Amino acid sequence: MINTTEDINTFIADKSFKKIFILCGKKSFTVSGAENLINKMILNKEVKKLYKNSDFPVLEELIGIIKEIKNFNPDLILAIGGGAVIDYAKIANVVDTRSDLKELIVNYSYPFKEKFTKLAVIPTTAGSGAEVTSNAVIYIDGIKHSFESNLLIPDNFFLIPEFIVSAPGKIKASAGFDAIAQALESLVSKKSNDQSIDYATKSLKISINSYLSFLHDSNIKNAAEMCIAANLAGKAINISKTTAPHAVSYPFTSLFNISHGHAVGLFFEKFFKFNYDNLNKSDTSFDLKKRFDLIFSLFEVSNIDNFNSKLSFIKKKANLEDDLTKLNIDLNKSSKKIINGINLLRLGNNPVKIDGKDIYDIISNIN
Repeated sequence: MINTTEDINTFIADKSFKKIFILCGKKSFTVSGAENLINKMILNKEVKKLYKNSDFPVLEELIGIIKEIKNFNPDLILAIGGGAVIDYAKIANVVDTRSDLKELIVNYSYPFKEKFTKLAVIPTTAGSGAEVTSNAVIYIDGIKHSFESNLLIPDNFFLIPEFIVSAPGKIKASAGFDAIAQALESLVSKKSNDQSIDYATKSLKISINSYLSFLHDSNIKNAAEMCIAANLAGKAINISKTTAPHAVSYPFTSLFNISHGHAVGLFFEKFFKFNYDNLNKSDTSFDLKKRFDLIFSLFEVSNIDNFNSKLSFIKKKANLEDDLTKLNIDLNKSSKKIINGINLLRLGNNPVKIDGKDIYDIISNIN
């Protein structure tokens, strides 16, 4: 599953790729070491590079990316970066800049037809699993929306630990926690099945042991392990989709610029306790209690309180602050915008039915 830079070189050398469009994050492309290596591999190709600007995918920038790709008409789109870069590339390869695009996205009714060209992706973070998922995120007017289609799945991906090691600590922490959260949410999602359980379980067995060492003493070994954990988590949520913690995270990213994985972690323990405390109201086709038992076993704890304590410890060691006051977030002033910005699609996958009032109670510490 782990690749080498020579794998990328062999792939790019394919004579059918005469024109390559590279979409990347300006900082991550350089810091990861990808720029130096890729530049040597594309000497005999016609290449156009485009650096994304927004911290998270927004419609305005997406439209510009689509136009640049169509004008250049490449044989290959190569996306090198984090989840935002990869999501941009996935969407831009299947979507046109039509006059009703915004309306179609908001109504989740875009008529997918075909890919524009071949898409290969190289993650520079270990977290999103976007290289294997059939969905991609876009924000419109500060509200998160999703595209979902098998056409969005990249044709090729390369997991290169060397590109992950040098990422800034905050990005490693946020992305890595996203992988942990995805696997955990997948295990309790209403859409989970035997295959997603297998992917999520394997992912957590790796990430629980490798996440903190990857943050505090990065090396090729633990970087490779986190690449694999993130990839497996991506495969898990591609089947099961995510639940309440992800659904509620998006407005904290768009309104307060909290990075995605960090935003997912803000209330993670509270949502899992809500689900556990309401086992008798579970809306799943499986025994939710047994899924929690599996989670407790993976985390080597005996109950929900110990699980939450262990997860809080992990977040603290990763410097993922969840005190809203310290993050300068006034819940009373922003609660309406937060509730309005929640992804209702993902709420539907939560194992226990949950509504706006429940969410407000949970995030505002009301018992």
